[in-house]
Amino acid sequence: MSQKVNIIGSGFSALAASCYLAKAGYQVEVFEKNDSLGGRARQLQKEGFTFDIGPTWYWMPDVFERFFSDFDKKPSDYYKLKKLDPAYQVYFDQNESVIIPGSLDKIFDSFEAEETGSSKKLHDFIKKAKDNYNIAIKELVYRPGVTPMELITPETAKRLGRFFTNISSEVRKEFTNPKLQKILEFPVLFLGAKPSDTPAFYSFMNYADFGLGTWHPMGGMYKVIEGINDLAESLGVKFHLNSPVEKIITENGKANAIIVNGKKIASDIVLSGADYHHSEQLLPEKLRQYSPSYWDKKTFAPSSLLFYVGFDKKIENVSHHTLFFDSSFEEHAKDIYDDPKWPEDPLFYASFPSITDDSCAPEGKEAGIFLIPLAPDLEDTEELREHYFNLIIKRFEKLTNQKVKTNIIFKESFCVKDFKEAYNSYKGNAYGMANTLFQTAFLRPKLKSKKVDQLYFTGQLSVPGPGVPPSLISGKLAAGLIEKYEKN
Repeated sequence: MSQKVNIIGSGFSALAASCYLAKAGYQVEVFEKNDSLGGRARQLQKEGFTFDIGPTWYWMPDVFERFFSDFDKKPSDYYKLKKLDPAYQVYFDQNESVIIPGSLDKIFDSFEAEETGSSKKLHDFIKKAKDNYNIAIKELVYRPGVTPMELITPETAKRLGRFFTNISSEVRKEFTNPKLQKILEFPVLFLGAKPSDTPAFYSFMNYADFGLGTWHPMGGMYKVIEGINDLAESLGVKFHLNSPVEKIITENGKANAIIVNGKKIASDIVLSGADYHHSEQLLPEKLRQYSPSYWDKKTFAPSSLLFYVGFDKKIENVSHHTLFFDSSFEEHAKDIYDDPKWPEDPLFYASFPSITDDSCAPEGKEAGIFLIPLAPDLEDTEELREHYFNLIIKRFEKLTNQKVKTNIIFKESFCVKDFKEAYNSYKGNAYGMANTLFQTAFLRPKLKSKKVDQLYFTGQLSVPGPGVPPSLISGKLAAGLIEKYEKN
């Protein structure tokens, strides 16, 4: 009889793991506390508008292709992709923005227009970034973070120095134009830390950005969740919604059951794709691997204040993805990482998926998603949310030279309290644990419990790190360890 794996949560990592485990012959059931699948990647539908609640960027298409190909499938079997051109737009001042085209050749031209001689520097920078990408994404991130030796290869040895310098210094050494510096530092924000704290090796994110481009799954990122769910169900995975796991039961040092809505459900193996810190709270204190002080000392990726806005007209002078870098990144970063507080003058991001995808808004209307990165665990009140919405909308109107506030049909918000309540997120973080030098690979919380047999973890707080593609990889890694250690 096949072994039974009970999986906690249904985000990208848990869904991916469920597919790999079902394919390997395990009996797999997934327990999701909310009323829909997807974890942080859920969907909001209201008055004919559709919003991705969580991730909105589709980068590293090769990781998605590799995932589906493991099951003899393709992304196109489940959703339609469109490459964005422009990829995104960055505002620096009123009516002053840089548009990042959808092709690398055009990006070289855009850089040259901003700073003479920068196209050649960018060419060399992206060549190194591509080399790093081939090492990192095609090799290193598919290793489970069990031992430091996983990182030691002839190629990484040649680049050892790039682990001890940072992205910010690498960029500023080559580019003097402040706009280009900010654009080149932007991609590593997806890793959850300041560019000045992120190893230069992570320039592979610049290749993900410029070399592989920005894509949109028609219907939104939730179409990817639905696709993986369809794949999982075809492999025999069973899903349970409105099923919060209240406790992990252990006996003789082994995880052998979970408690869901007061009911004991037997397991041969437990895999948690829920927030790692929360998952360990489901165990007796003596069986937790990581102490409160351990978590408190870690650098977490930001939380976010998000707004989902329905407009009664089309929005002008913006792209599908639009960044607003008209204030000081350094000051905002201090307010997130160094002296956590609500930022006085935050950078923010806006997504208008209905520019690309008619299914996201009724005809003639626009769906807008606005995001302000925040420090985790801040005070979160309706008054603060309203203050910051008014602040960024006022700036948005000025920068893009248009009035939009009177065209708002509705808005919904999501912030620190919601991340805690909806996802049991540690301190209300949005993106997991940052990928700093000392929080990389084997230095991250382990996929396999060191204290409880038959207990495993996956997701953004574990290996390899934050983001959607790493989460897919994390699911594969956790499933691989289960196959290695738990086969009858």
